[in-house]
Amino acid sequence: MIKAGIIGGSGYTGGELIRLLLNHPEIEIDFVYSTTKAGTKISSAHHDLLGQTDLRFSSTVNERVDVLFLCLGHGNSSKFLKEHIFSGRTKIIDLSNDFRLQADATFDGKTFVYGLPELFKSKIEQTQFIANPGCFATTIQLALLPLAKAELLANEVHINAVTGSTGAGIKPSETSHFSWRNNNVSWYKPFTHQHLGEIGESLNSFGHATGKLRFLPNRGNFTRGILATAYTKFDGSLEDAIKLYRSFYSEALFTQISEEPIHLKQVVNTNNCHIHLHKDDDVLLVTSAIDNLLKGASGQAVQNMNLMFGFEEAKGLQLKAGVF
Repeated sequence: MIKAGIIGGSGYTGGELIRLLLNHPEIEIDFVYSTTKAGTKISSAHHDLLGQTDLRFSSTVNERVDVLFLCLGHGNSSKFLKEHIFSGRTKIIDLSNDFRLQADATFDGKTFVYGLPELFKSKIEQTQFIANPGCFATTIQLALLPLAKAELLANEVHINAVTGSTGAGIKPSETSHFSWRNNNVSWYKPFTHQHLGEIGESLNSFGHATGKLRFLPNRGNFTRGILATAYTKFDGSLEDAIKLYRSFYSEALFTQISEEPIHLKQVVNTNNCHIHLHKDDDVLLVTSAIDNLLKGASGQAVQNMNLMFGFEEAKGLQLKAGVF
């Protein structure tokens, strides 16, 4: 059994990771570290785990675990790794944005590979350190990567995406408060969202010029999931686009091309990304949807772990959507 440690297990991504690892046939959770809940039962923070585990949050870490997951706020992973030295064989998967950009990928002698399996699978299989992609970044990259590879992203791309309240983290804020969020929708960070950097680096990884990305993120009045629409000029037919996408994702276990228009519920509670294509005149509309806490965070982290240890890529990730 592979021994896993989780740093920051009381939040949304930490909770999802615990749920996945408890049911993973190759993994034993060695510890779940928390500075705020040390000594308390994990089920006291994650009520649905009552009866599923007797684990308690720990105030100490085992620096010889086989794999370490960092579920910390942005900027805190690098601080934690400066304060704790793990064994030379410990694999590290960071779910923050500390190491996602190429300029930040090398830290204290460790080089983090950007963990998007649909793009960097072979590198993930060979690395010891992973920077897990952001949730918006995952949704949008999967929508645009086939076009980028085919040199078909030279024109401006307009992107509109809506996310659930869990995307803002477990700490309450004015815009995640039920009274504000319910029956409401709003945009934020127009055209300046922090995930644009990692999206741009991935799209440019093929060596082709890409057009300006105009990304408008929105807050939705639901708890989890991201639905994104992206459109740009496309001279080919719809059949050409579908063929291009099916070819690009032919070996991607969790990314599927739908013939029917997609909706959010079909991917929530799964590690899947569903994509739909629509053509109007010379414009191609790409719609993509994921669960922000699974394919956009903890599920993708487990997918990366499976690749790093040579397990079946989908092991522990056969999850059921709740469509009604």
